Amino acid sequence: MTLETGSGPERRAVGIAFVCNFVLLGSYYILRPVRDTVATVVGVGHLQELFSATFVGTILASALYAALASRIRLSRLLPGVCWFWLLNLSFFALMFQMVPDSRWLGAGYYVWFSVVNLFMVSVFWSLMVDVFAPQQATRWFALIAAGGALGAIAGPLATRALVRTMGLGGLMMLAACGFALVIVLVHLLMRQKDSLRHDLGQSSSLDRVLRGSAFDGFSRLLRSRYFLNQAAFMLLMTWVNTIAYFCQTDLVARSYSSIADRTRAIADIDLVVNTCTAAILLLGLGRFMRRFGVTASLVLNPILMVMAFAAAALSPTLLMIQALQIVRRVAQYAIARPSREVCFTVVEQSSRYKTKSVIDTVVYRFGDVSSAWVQTGITSLGYGLEGAVLLGISMSIGWGAVALSLGHRYERAREGMLPAEAGTLTPAISAR
Repeated sequence: MTLETGSGPERRAVGIAFVCNFVLLGSYYILRPVRDTVATVVGVGHLQELFSATFVGTILASALYAALASRIRLSRLLPGVCWFWLLNLSFFALMFQMVPDSRWLGAGYYVWFSVVNLFMVSVFWSLMVDVFAPQQATRWFALIAAGGALGAIAGPLATRALVRTMGLGGLMMLAACGFALVIVLVHLLMRQKDSLRHDLGQSSSLDRVLRGSAFDGFSRLLRSRYFLNQAAFMLLMTWVNTIAYFCQTDLVARSYSSIADRTRAIADIDLVVNTCTAAILLLGLGRFMRRFGVTASLVLNPILMVMAFAAAALSPTLLMIQALQIVRRVAQYAIARPSREVCFTVVEQSSRYKTKSVIDTVVYRFGDVSSAWVQTGITSLGYGLEGAVLLGISMSIGWGAVALSLGHRYERAREGMLPAEAGTLTPAISAR
C-alpha cells in the first residue's frame, strides 16, 4: 500500500496521521508496562476493585468530555484534551519520584491511566473518521493503524532498554515528551481536514460546537440499533480481552518475583504483538478489506480467538497463555481496530465524537468490570484457568455473530440502504 493512489491533500493527511499515531502509541506503550506492573503489585485478587473504580471514572470522564464538546469548539477541544493528559502525566511522574513504593499512588495511577488511555485512542480515531470518507477509510485506515503499531514497537523497546536506568518516573517523563509532539501533530491534522473538505473528505467542520447535553452520547446509543450493534461488538471483545488479561496477570505474578522482571516480561509480549500487528497492517489488512469487505475483517477476529482459546484449553501453560495474549492483541489491534473504526465514517459528526466516545470508553470499561467480577466468581468456585478459557471460547462465538451483524449494517449504511435511526445515521453516502 502506497500513498501514490491518493490526491495531494489526502496523501498529506494520511502521512501526518501515520506519524501522529506512531508517536501517540509509542508514548502509550512506554506507559502501559508501568500500569501492568502496578497490577502485579496490587495483586490479581484486587483487579476487580481497580476495574470497578476505572469504570466509575470512565463514566464521569465521558460525561465531562461530552459536556465540553457541547460548549467548546472542536478545534480547541481536541488539543486541549491532549494538554490535560500531558499535565496529569507530569504530576504522576513527579509523585513516583517522591513516593515510589506507595500502593495508593500505584492504584491511583492504574485507574487514571486505564481511564485516559481509552480516551487517547478514541479521540485520535474520532478525528480520523471525521477527516476521511468511507471509501478513503477503507483504503487508508490499515496504513494509519500501522503507524500506531510501529510506535507500539518503539515503546516496549524503550521500556526494556531504559527501565533499569530511568525508573518508572523517568519513563513517564519520556512519554510526556511524546504527548507534547502529539499536540503539534493534532493541529496539523486539523488543518489537513480543512483541505480535504473540498477533496472528497468528510464535509463536516471542526470550527463548531457540538450542540446538546453531556448525555447525548448515551441517549443516541440507546436509540440506534446501529450503535447498539457496535456497542455489543465492543462489549464482547472486551470480555474476551479481560479473560485473557486475568490469565496473563496471574501467571506472570507467579512466574516472576522481581518487579523489573515482570515489567520486562510484559514489555516482551508488547514487542511481539506489535511487530506482528505492524506486519499485518502494512502487508495484508488493507488489501484484505478491499478484497473481502469490512464484514469479513470484523468476523475474522472472533474466529481467531476461538482457535486461540481452544489451544490454551489443551495446554494451559504460561507459554501458551502468552501465545493467547499475542493472538488476541494482534487480532484486536491489526484487524478489529481499523475495521470497526471504518464503521463510524457513516454517522454524522456529533456521533463521531460523543456516541463513539461512549462506546470506546464506557462500554469498554463496563465490559472490563463485568467480566472481571465474573472471572472472580469463576475462580471462587474453583474452576480457575480452565474455566476462564472455556468462558473465553463461549464469548468468542457470540462475538462472531455480533460481528457479522455489524458488518452487514455498515455495508447497508454505506450504500444508503439503511434508513436513518434516531438521527444518528447520515443520508446515503455515495462511493468516492
